Amino acid sequence: MTENDIADFAASLRHGTADHPPLAASSASRAIVSVRSMHRFASREGISRSDPARYVRPPTIPRRLPKALPYAQVKALIDATGDDDSAAGLRDRALVEFLYGTGARVSEAVDLDVDDVDLETMSVVVTGKGSKQRILPLGQFAAVALDAYLVRGRPQFAVKGKGTPRLFLNGLGRPLSRQSAYRVVEAAAQRAGIDAPVSPHTLRHSFATHLLEGGADVRVVQELLGHSSVTTTQIYTMVTVDTLREVYATSHPRAT
Repeated sequence: MTENDIADFAASLRHGTADHPPLAASSASRAIVSVRSMHRFASREGISRSDPARYVRPPTIPRRLPKALPYAQVKALIDATGDDDSAAGLRDRALVEFLYGTGARVSEAVDLDVDDVDLETMSVVVTGKGSKQRILPLGQFAAVALDAYLVRGRPQFAVKGKGTPRLFLNGLGRPLSRQSAYRVVEAAAQRAGIDAPVSPHTLRHSFATHLLEGGADVRVVQELLGHSSVTTTQIYTMVTVDTLREVYATSHPRAT
């Protein structure tokens, strides 16, 4: 096996052969990474005298832009969530308001304890990746929804459970799972008549995009999202290019 053999194999994955159709960059990349790992192991263990895959690089995976909903659709989704005064309705409304109002990851939301929320200061402490904590402000809508859930909704769930401190509970009084949180958002999107796929992460994308469109500094958005690098956050600035064009067209004296 030579480096050229592996390079030809990599090319065949992307362009296809008579035996198989071309693969997407992500699928081809996974295959090449596996081949590289195998040859690296064989070389390290003395099974082969060299590592022919050492300099063969997997294809670059295109960076996908986050898909954000227009604010009108976000509002319609929220309005379609928890449209009754039941414990489940109050919880679902609080969850969706929290996800969009803070931009928190769904895992951060379902891992919240009651004591993490401070309605007096309208703030919440979330624990993100790497067990790093950050303090997020709560908007008025999220704070009101959380207050209603804590007073009238959560106690109905809590009496069925075993005294968990988790904020969001299911019908058995146990911590709400990520999968259940996904279903809450997906069901609300269906009721709101939104055709595009919607998940809790969509609300996080929408949170960041709407902040930037409203003039927020990218460094502030970075802190709110809990990104370790501003480079990760800057992908959202690409989403707002239409807004940039509009501002340019109406503001620059030589634009038109």
